[in-house]
Amino acid sequence: MKKIVIVGPAYPYRGGNSLFVSHLYDILKDSFEVVIYNYKLLYPSFLFPGTTQFDTSDKVIKKAPSKRAVNSINPFNWISVASQIKNENADLVIFDWWHPFFAPCHASIAALLRWTSKSKLLFIAENFISHEGSPIDYTLTKLGLHRAEAFLTLSEKVARDIMTTFPGKTVFQAELPIYDCYTSESPVFSRSAFGFTDEHKVLLFFGYIRNYKGLDVLLRAFKKLVAQDPSYRLLAVGESYEDPAIYTSLITELGIGQYVKFENIFVPNEEVWKYYSVCDVVMLPYRSATQSGILNIAYGFLKPVIVTKVGGLAEFVDDGLTGLLAEPESENSLVSSVNKFFSLRETVDFTAHIRLRLSKNLFYKIPGMLTEYLSK
Repeated sequence: MKKIVIVGPAYPYRGGNSLFVSHLYDILKDSFEVVIYNYKLLYPSFLFPGTTQFDTSDKVIKKAPSKRAVNSINPFNWISVASQIKNENADLVIFDWWHPFFAPCHASIAALLRWTSKSKLLFIAENFISHEGSPIDYTLTKLGLHRAEAFLTLSEKVARDIMTTFPGKTVFQAELPIYDCYTSESPVFSRSAFGFTDEHKVLLFFGYIRNYKGLDVLLRAFKKLVAQDPSYRLLAVGESYEDPAIYTSLITELGIGQYVKFENIFVPNEEVWKYYSVCDVVMLPYRSATQSGILNIAYGFLKPVIVTKVGGLAEFVDDGLTGLLAEPESENSLVSSVNKFFSLRETVDFTAHIRLRLSKNLFYKIPGMLTEYLSK
């Protein structure tokens, strides 16, 4: 059995990257011997905008075994980690890449492995340039990725960016898994707990709140929606990585407080289902994106989505079937898409189309892709 080392975050870290690496471990472990080199320091605390980097949920939904070894800011540690990985005698070393902050760390470990080991090096590019990137981010990204011998991307958009920047390199394309790990045995939660009724049309905005996710655009669009139909309700939930007053003040300014429930919290694993179970549709009004775990959680709950046509995000929505597409930063387009959704659901079986979409998910083809690559 061939051996794979994955360098990436896993439990006890929280967030989409950790969740992805744990799912990756699960689909690879039956075909390969897999070892995860996890971080013992992911982000220095002064660079992390949230309350904690660690999963404090009562329920652990994915816990892949890992070695807490990598310090993202210590060059001496990078030498040690490279030596440890070399001694694993792996056939393939996979780096999970999502942010240029990790460029010096990943580039150094990869360079040392290129010089000292025979392991093939593959980078999984969750993003190419970060959502709020700058010219320095592009420079760091090229530094961080240039030692890769092959890439696996999670969207066609990132695949194109990689092939343009690193012509001639092998590029595989997959996608995020369906995150159905949050579903409950009793996935029905009373809408009354949020002050909603069965007659309300409930929109859900979920996850970390940052400027690129466009919550402000959604709030302005929502004012127009309730002016047309006061049965609309918005549930906006997630830990804000900006001053939450930006959004609470906007809600007050727009006069929509009675229609919006805003919760500035990190939702533990065991409570995610409550929010998805009460909504009719999940809103992703992003200004930029490559893919989104929020969308894949929605599909895991068989919930349709309304997303903006940015980056690679629209690749994962069958317009009019699993959800609808809207123009970015356009309040009127969001309003139109929401109204269209509630009209279409009278005749379109969104759930059936989501199930069909799930059956074609490319994430589960990754073991075959890696087997093919290692056979060359």
